[in-house]
Amino acid sequence: MSNHTAVITGSTAGLGAAFARQLAAQGYNLVLVARDGKRLRMQAESMSSQYGVRTSVIVADLVTDDGVAAVQERLADRTNPVHLLVNNAGHGLATDFIDSDLDDERKLLRLHVQTTMELSHTAANAMVRRRGGRIINVASTAGYISTGTYSAAKSWVINFSKGLHSQLRSRGVTVTALVPGLVRTEFHQRSGIKIKSVKRWMWLDADDVVRQALTANAQGASTCVPARSYQMLTAGLRFMPDSVVQWAVDKRTGSPENGEDSEGETAGASDSRAANRDSSVSAEYGTGDGTAEPTTDAIKTVNAYKSAKAKSSAKGSANRESQPPKE
Repeated sequence: MSNHTAVITGSTAGLGAAFARQLAAQGYNLVLVARDGKRLRMQAESMSSQYGVRTSVIVADLVTDDGVAAVQERLADRTNPVHLLVNNAGHGLATDFIDSDLDDERKLLRLHVQTTMELSHTAANAMVRRRGGRIINVASTAGYISTGTYSAAKSWVINFSKGLHSQLRSRGVTVTALVPGLVRTEFHQRSGIKIKSVKRWMWLDADDVVRQALTANAQGASTCVPARSYQMLTAGLRFMPDSVVQWAVDKRTGSPENGEDSEGETAGASDSRAANRDSSVSAEYGTGDGTAEPTTDAIKTVNAYKSAKAKSSAKGSANRESQPPKE
């Protein structure tokens, strides 16, 4: 049985719960962090009885200084060190920026950006002292597009994680940004975000995503984009004008905020599992920094955008021609 300990934020649902299950199955002792104390304690008891690992809980609201400080205290404990930190807690907003409450916007940035930075700082310092440790920061493919505060925050998480990985890898610490696409969790429902016209293959299974993330992190990767399909799509985004990307996002979502991380849910995924299993390890865990040709889906998106723009332009011309001439 391993003597290693993992701290997981946002552990009671979605990706956080999947991280807890898989790490417990590997023999990790768990420190589970979430706001819902009752649900958290039930999860801890379940993990302990099912996998025979030690569990403890920290009931904390990570948009508050006190909540973050409670987790930092555990991360800094030299007598009972933490070997793996999973920064997974997060939420989205279902409204445009100007329609959102400013305090909600502050809380989103606090949780995704400031809290991730603060917990990573504390964990990294403790790990560097021991010359060993691992950090996984849950981001989103939304970080590769411009749809609002959520995507901006996730873009920060990706770049922060890659930079921190470069700084710490020679000192025994691996930092990985997990960058999933749409995951079957409670996330969108809880955030009030509607997703429409999404093909089945775009939905990923939480257990598959976490399995790939843990493998990528153990192999020393700075970035993990689960599923070959999303690796191709994120590579193709570099060939699309921003206007095309925004048009495609608007067609798919009921709101400008879209993505996936900590806590979420919708229905199941055999086709995604098959696609993930068929991908090679190198393809699944690549950073996507190499040269790539535009994907078929990317080309289709650009062509659809051009067609829609042409129809709109033609309709506008017809409307102008139907107007009586001015005297």
